[in-house]
Amino acid sequence: MKFSEIAYKRPDTDSIMKQYDSFSEQISSATKASTIFNIVSEHEKISSEYETMNAIAYIRHTLNTNDNFYTKEKAFYDEVEPLLQEKKHTFMLALNSSPFRADLENRYGKLIFKNIDLSLKTFSPEIIPDLQEENRLTSEYQKLIASAQIPFNGQTLTISQLAAYKQDPDRNVRMCAYTAEGNFYMSHAGKLDDIFDKLVKCRTNMAKKLGFSSYTELAYLIRLRNCYNSEMVKIFREQIVNEIVPIVVSLKKKQSERIGIPDMKLYDDPFSFKEGNPHPVGTADDILAAGKRMYSEMSPETKEFIELMYDKELLDVISRKGKAVGGYCIEIPSFGYPFIFSNFNGTSGDVEVLTHEAGHAYAAYRANSIELLENRSPTMESCETHSMSMEFMAWRWLDLFYGNDTDRAKYMHLEKSLVFLPYGCMVDHFQHIVYDNPDLTPSQRHEEWKKLEKIYRPYIDAEGIPFYGEGRTWQRQLHIYQHPFYYIDYCLAQTVALNFWALTQKDFDDAWKRYNAFVCEGGKLTFTELCEVAGVASPFVPGSIKATAETARTWLESNAK
Repeated sequence: MKFSEIAYKRPDTDSIMKQYDSFSEQISSATKASTIFNIVSEHEKISSEYETMNAIAYIRHTLNTNDNFYTKEKAFYDEVEPLLQEKKHTFMLALNSSPFRADLENRYGKLIFKNIDLSLKTFSPEIIPDLQEENRLTSEYQKLIASAQIPFNGQTLTISQLAAYKQDPDRNVRMCAYTAEGNFYMSHAGKLDDIFDKLVKCRTNMAKKLGFSSYTELAYLIRLRNCYNSEMVKIFREQIVNEIVPIVVSLKKKQSERIGIPDMKLYDDPFSFKEGNPHPVGTADDILAAGKRMYSEMSPETKEFIELMYDKELLDVISRKGKAVGGYCIEIPSFGYPFIFSNFNGTSGDVEVLTHEAGHAYAAYRANSIELLENRSPTMESCETHSMSMEFMAWRWLDLFYGNDTDRAKYMHLEKSLVFLPYGCMVDHFQHIVYDNPDLTPSQRHEEWKKLEKIYRPYIDAEGIPFYGEGRTWQRQLHIYQHPFYYIDYCLAQTVALNFWALTQKDFDDAWKRYNAFVCEGGKLTFTELCEVAGVASPFVPGSIKATAETARTWLESNAK
């Protein structure tokens, strides 16, 4: 069945909550493990059906945020999710305390129960109103950003559509594009400050109610950080500052020479080559056709995967008015479908959609046969390893997208991967500061961002540019509003992806075999265990970041354009 043909029906959540009550009671009174196995199986069916309808409503809402029906459905899920979470909390508690836990661990694995132990600490019925308020605020932010209609060069553009002009070869066009975008954000500056201030207070309030000293502690449990802690992340960030920032500063100096602009400004930063950044060849349909050919040739597994995605219309990548910004991949469990959402804008980002988001989708496709939903998807740094590594696996086929410009596309991709790491760590560091100091005023938060810029991106000059020059750049990073403490997952994943890239340079088939080993375990292992299975160093291994960075730096020097 094609995605457009899937019928949507709002779940009967009252019935689902009653079933959860029944499940919890049956588990508590069970006299044999097989009874609980049957209950878990029934739970999986109900959970899959609910998550399927939730996903369909979310997708259709983001495809058109002006669709009143799905806007109301999104509001419904925002309201009901915390109530269902309360019932699921009781269900998980019953599973966790079952006298047959050893039997359950033997069938489903120990990690799921370790994750349950963590999750049980993140919820109490007392925080339901806070969770509902958090959902409302994040939806408000998303709708505000999606509403952007930015006057530019005689057109009216969305934020996604404006992105291409931010990489234009004409420096004045780039400056005007950044200025136009900045003006939009500044016109809503008070609202952006207010939404985030309420989110910080809401999240801090939840943490206090649950007995945590700050939301930071709670966030690490929500993110199921089951094999590392905040101190390890701090050490990782310090390694990025010490090992990666100097390399990036050097790369930016070479970029300045390459594009012939000695006084680089923020609007010059994404402009890699004097003759213009490499762009995909052809129309959106051409890019999609190239993607289908790439995955058809990559492996038998990816051939099956891409045929499903295209045949069932599981991609929506064209930017248009009312469509939410950004990109994502989401699973539709009852059908075994992944769905890719994005906004093509004529830049290299269009190719990244068919590699990055398709990496997520391929992993979901491969894990679909795993028995429990909870065991299909690992924690988010592992999920981002799926996607970022797939970007590098695609190098062998980049000529399908870039033609004669393939070499420059590879150079820019690898360079951007290194440049991203300090920025990603800066986003994470900023959130630690914000949630460890929840009483900071909006202006103080902007000042903290400015301080971090000097540490992580000392080459950036944003002075005089509306919005950006005032320390507000973080407000366009939707993860900070919608997915707190997520961003470090990208950084951890990027270091592993660079390891996979290095392997592809020696033996692609071996690299692909290792990548598949990482992917096919789904969520049955922790991040560090998955790295071990694939035979790649985790970011927490001393010296691994330095070694990877040196390999990438050497390649860039040898292939400088």
